Parts: sequence; C-alpha cells; structure tokens
Amino acid sequence: MKRSLRLLLSVVSGVLLSLSWLGLPGWILFVAFLPLLFVEKYFVDHASEYRSVSFLGHALLTVFIWNILTTWWIMHATALGAAMAIITNSFLMSLVWWLAHAARRRFKSYLGYIALLVFWISFEYFHFHWDIEWPWLQLGNGFANNVRMIQWYEFTGAFGGTVWVLLLNILLFKTIDQFRNSEKRASLVTGSFFVSVLLFPILISFIMYYSYDEKTSPKHITVVQPNIDPYSEKYDMDAEVHKKNVFLKLAQSVSNSETDFIVGPETVFENPWYWDESKLYTNRFMNEMGHFLRSYPKAEMVFGVSSFKIYSNEKEVTNTARTRDGITYDRFNTALFLDRNGEAQVYHKSKLVVGVEKMPFMNYLGFIRDIVINIGGTTGSLGRQKDASVFTAHDGTRVAPVICYESVFGEYVTHYIKQGAGIIFIITNDGWWKNTPGYRQHLSFARLRAIENRRSIARSANTGISCFINQRGDVSQATGWWVEAAISGTLNTNDQLTFYTENGDFIARISLFVSVLLILLMVVKRYR
Repeated sequence: MKRSLRLLLSVVSGVLLSLSWLGLPGWILFVAFLPLLFVEKYFVDHASEYRSVSFLGHALLTVFIWNILTTWWIMHATALGAAMAIITNSFLMSLVWWLAHAARRRFKSYLGYIALLVFWISFEYFHFHWDIEWPWLQLGNGFANNVRMIQWYEFTGAFGGTVWVLLLNILLFKTIDQFRNSEKRASLVTGSFFVSVLLFPILISFIMYYSYDEKTSPKHITVVQPNIDPYSEKYDMDAEVHKKNVFLKLAQSVSNSETDFIVGPETVFENPWYWDESKLYTNRFMNEMGHFLRSYPKAEMVFGVSSFKIYSNEKEVTNTARTRDGITYDRFNTALFLDRNGEAQVYHKSKLVVGVEKMPFMNYLGFIRDIVINIGGTTGSLGRQKDASVFTAHDGTRVAPVICYESVFGEYVTHYIKQGAGIIFIITNDGWWKNTPGYRQHLSFARLRAIENRRSIARSANTGISCFINQRGDVSQATGWWVEAAISGTLNTNDQLTFYTENGDFIARISLFVSVLLILLMVVKRYR
C-alpha cells in the first residue's frame, strides 16, 4: 500500500467520523473507521518493515480531521483555546489507536481487536473523569439525532453506542478482509454476525420507541429565551435591570394560572456582585421575581446567575477561593430556585468548562488560577459544588437543575435522578458558539439524557435552541437562533429508575478492568 493511499484512507476516516456531528445520520459511523482499519492492518502485516510508531501519524491525521471539523467553532471564543483543545484531544485519541495497534502486533488475533474496543472505551471514560474533561466526541453521541435507533440507551447509556460503532466497524472490516483473502466461509459467518449486530439493536429500539407510554403526570412549564449577546452585554445595574425586564416580559407572554414552572437560562444575571448568597432574601432582583410570581398561583421559577459566597471560617475556604480587600470568597455559576413562598434554593455548577470556568490541576497550578479564557459568560476559576443536588417544589416535585456543560455527562445526570428528580431542567448559554454546529450538537446531547433516564426535559438557552424533550428523546417547540422567544408546554414527570440510572457507566468500568489486564499481558509477552 503506497503512502499516498494510506494518507488518503486516513483522511477519509476523519471526514466520515465528522459527519454525524455535522447533522448527517449516525449510521455513517458504522463504516467511519473502516479506511483506518485497513491502514492499521497494513502496518501489522508489515511489522518487520515498520515500527509500531509508524502507524501513529496516520491515526493522528484521522482524529485531527475529526476534531477540527466538529469542534472548530471553539475558535469564536478563542483561537488559542481551540487550537489547544483540538491538538490535545487529537494526540490523546491517536495514542489510544497506537496502543491498540501495539496490542495487535503482540496478539495477532481477535484479542487485538478486543484491545481496540476496551482501550477506546476506557479513554472515553477517562475523558469524563480527569481534570480536563472533554467527552464531546464520545462515539455514542453520534446517534443523538437518531433517537428511534437508540432507545436501548436506557440500559447502556451512550457507551453502548460506542461499543456498537466499534464492533460494527471491526466486523465489517473482518468480513471484507476475509472475502479478499478467499476465506468465503469465514466471511459469510462474520458477515452474518455483522448484520445481526446491526439490525437487532435497531429492531429492539423501534419496538421500545413505539411501545413506550409516559405515565400521565403533567407539569405546565414556561421556557424563556432572552437572547442576550454574551459578547456585547453590559453588567452595570441598568443592564441587569434591562435583562430582568426582558425575561419577565417574555415569561408573562405565555404563562397563565396553570403554569407550574418558569425556566430561564444560565446566567440571566451576569454581574456576581449583585448576588451575595448570604443576602438573597434582600436581593432586589429576587424580590421583583417573587412579586412577579404572585400573579401565577402555582408558578415557581428556575434561572441562572453569577453569584459569590464569602467565607468567614478558614476551614471552609476552597482552593478556588480568592481574596479581595481582605475578603475571601468564591464565585459560582449558579442555578436558583424561587418557590411560591419566596424561599430560595441554590445549586452551584459542578462540571465546569476547562479554561473558561476553571483552571485544571489547581493543586499544582494554583498560581495561575486567574488566567482563563473570557468567552462572554461566567469566567474566572470558579467554585463548584462537589455533588449534584435537586430542587424541591412546593408540591414535592423534584427538579434536576443541569447547567450547560453538565448535560454532556451521562452518568453525572443520573445522580440527580437517584435523588428523586422527576424532571430535568437544562439551563444554558450557547450564545458564545454563534451560529455554528456547536449549539446544535449541545442540544442533541440532551436527547440522550432523556432516553437514558426516561425523564422529560425543559431546555432554556440564552439563545437557540430552547425546547421541550419528551422521555423518548423527541424535541418539540424548538425555538429559532438569535431571537427573543418564550414557549409554554406540558411535560410528564417520572419516578421510575432505568437500568442505566441505577448502574451508570458499567460498560466503561468493565472495559477499564479488561484494559488493565490486556496491558499487563502485553508487558509479559514483550519480556518473555
């Protein structure tokens, strides 16, 4: 195989991997790795001529194209940040492929492909749990706009989709390779297995989709999209008052006496100095919001603010705290719940955006904690809440307040549900992405959370796309991009726990264990 052909195949794989994140059907992923697998096989077959590292460049080319085509929109916030994110993630992905390639050289059997499967899943799991979390390109996310195919995510979560993609690519590759080598019987067996693995989950999913019935327990919800430009907004008192007026005007336009919840986006109020958490009950904006709710006998409200908390006890001080004029405090990206009695509940965003809301590895890099990217939203090394928590409404309904980036973390969202959340409110500010695939991708991931937990979702975005999502992942009343809007609709709550909600990312944990065993086996084989 000529070098030019190897490079072309690597490029084709990168482009195919990108298409599902750019709005094309997720099933394209079933063949996306096929060209790269042929390149990988070439280096295995010619192991005496090439070192294993020779394959690394081809894998890097594939995943670099995948990353740049799907996440280039980060450059609207910062060109340097986009470059760092794309290069770092591409390098890590290519290392996974290189390690799997090394395993293939050692084992030269199906064990090598099992290594690819579990190494990749372990990498995805790692990307959910280290200090530079970036699970955006989890392979299972590629089906987010094809919800009729993946209703079984309520058992496996998105990692089930990752297994599906990798397994089908490997089986198709083996079918073609066996046919080319005149292994007709083996090719027929492998091909039959490929067809079964392809069609059986789809059949099961369609049956689940059309037979699923939501328990009737309606909540009437207003969702507000105020459409504030994060790049040009001002933060003085006049600007904050204007934002409040816009928010309440939009809410009023569609709310009525049956409204149970009014949901606003992340950081409706951006200036943290107006939101001292020890003085919420005397806060001007809180009082005006409470006065507004008196016109709606059942309504309670969820919205986002930038807030701060002062520490008077040194034992409470966190590593993200800062000191100003002798006062030690933390700033937070906060969701507030205002009930019909004027009482407030607070949730601090836990999954913070690296380089925007937090400096990674704070224990080692604390001296540069204030050097972060300004993307027009809440910035600085923010404090965070360690664990998810829910809001409890006057009638006992528990609500999951998922803030922006947190909606990408499947297992994290299950923690809200385990605490009794019967419905999910996602509040986000997608304005900094501008009109790119970024905000559409972010919306699509919310559909996965609905299926995994069988929870309805009300999604309020500062600007497009606000919507309602039912327990099957269907989107309704989606708003447009860059418009002021408010929508009103009914969603059902649910109190049943799915298998995934109870067990989380069990597939990834099993893969991590198998990966360790395979790496140990590789080491033993090398030194024997």
